[in-house]
Parts: sequence; C-alpha cells; structure tokens
Amino acid sequence: MYNRPRIIPVVLIDNQDLVKTVQFSNPTYLGDPVNAVKIFNIKGIDELSILDISATKTNKEPDFEFLKDITSQAFMPLSYGGGVKNMEQIKKLFSIGFEKVVVNSAFYDNPELIREAAEYAGSQSIVVSIDVKKIKGQYKVVTYDGKKILDINPVDYAKKAEEFGAGEIFLNSIDNDGIMLGYDIELVKSVAEAVNIPVIACGGAGGIADLKEVLQDGKAHAAAGGSMFVYYGKLKAVLITAPSEKELIEANIFQGI
Repeated sequence: MYNRPRIIPVVLIDNQDLVKTVQFSNPTYLGDPVNAVKIFNIKGIDELSILDISATKTNKEPDFEFLKDITSQAFMPLSYGGGVKNMEQIKKLFSIGFEKVVVNSAFYDNPELIREAAEYAGSQSIVVSIDVKKIKGQYKVVTYDGKKILDINPVDYAKKAEEFGAGEIFLNSIDNDGIMLGYDIELVKSVAEAVNIPVIACGGAGGIADLKEVLQDGKAHAAAGGSMFVYYGKLKAVLITAPSEKELIEANIFQGI
C-alpha cells in the first residue's frame, strides 16, 4: 500500500442535481452539488471527482457554466468526467479550474483523443475511466453509461489506455456501485498489477475498512467512492462526510507525521 494513498469522494451530477445510483441505475436525488463541494472543503479531502451522468445519456457536452460554479467554490484538486468528446472541451475544462479530465466513452470512440490530450496537458492530467461488469463470470468493459458491453476485458483495455498516454485509470465496478459491501478486489488487483500508472478504485465503498482493503490487497493507488461520503447509518440518511485524518491514520491508511 502507498504511504499516502488518496481518498476521493465522487460527486454524481444529473441535470445539475446531486444524485447517487445503485449499479448505475435509479439515481436518487440528494441535494445541491455546490453545497456538497463546500462541505467537502471543510472536510479537507485530498481530491474530488465530479461525474455528470446525464451528459453522456443525453449526448450533451459538459455544462460549463454550472461547472464554473463548482470550481469557484472548490479548494481541493478537481477532476471532471461526463460528455467529454474533443480537445476543445478538454481545454475549456482546464481553463475553468479542473486539474484532471476523465474520459470514458470517447476513449472507445477515438483513442487518439487521449494521446492528443496528454500531449497538451501532460499524462498526469488525463484519466481514462473504465466501467466494468461481470458477464457470465467474465469481466467486460462497458461504455455509454453502462449501456454498451464491449468484448474486451478491463486489463487489456487499461493497458491500451496507458499506451495512448493516460496518466491514471479510474476503475469502476458497475456490479458493486452503491451496494456499500466492499470493492471488487479481484478486479482492482488484476488491473493495478497490469499497468504502470495509478489505478483509482471505485464501486462498493461502505467504510474505512473497505478503503484499506482496496488500497492494501487491491493494490489501488487511490480509493474513490460515492455512497459512504453522502449517506449515514443503515437508513442512509443524507449526510456529506468524509473520514478524518486521525481516523485514516488510526486505520493505518495514512502514515502519521
């Protein structure tokens, strides 16, 4: 496990609303994304990922004006994904304050976009998002918000992303999304050990123990999650939160100074 792994809350946006999905379906309205960002500021998190799930579904480009509202309130590094298809959009996202751009479906449609974007901004700023679902016992890559199943496994897909210049892999388990019963450690480890770039694991985080497991046993460089950062308790009351530095040190996720 890395000495200082990143813990990354994921803010899902659907038509400017903060939502949370379960296995990429049935988005539940939770509130205002900008307000959530303000609370995460106070929590002192390492990084925040903003993913617009409506952009790809509706074939729209990123909502730049709304995203400006978010970046104006954020005091931590931000990544953004959703509806990103071309260099003009990527350049605009950087210009309004995002440190990283996350590309999913566009990598399948046009992998050269990753190479061009990496040449423009540096590989460290370009993230390829890989959504994965188990089909008849085999891991398959899925694009277009979980709708298009590809006949390719995530390990090969991640290697391809690295070859085209991606600086990170955002690996998301559709089966574990929103379940809060832990990450798919087998999936994460298989990808993390196959590439030489950081892998951000997402899908299934329910608590600090899950974060530690995916970082230690799954060999992930960073642990991302949605539900554990927006829900509290068995009844899933809406509460924007994040583990404290002290809690992460006590769990041996962070090394104390």
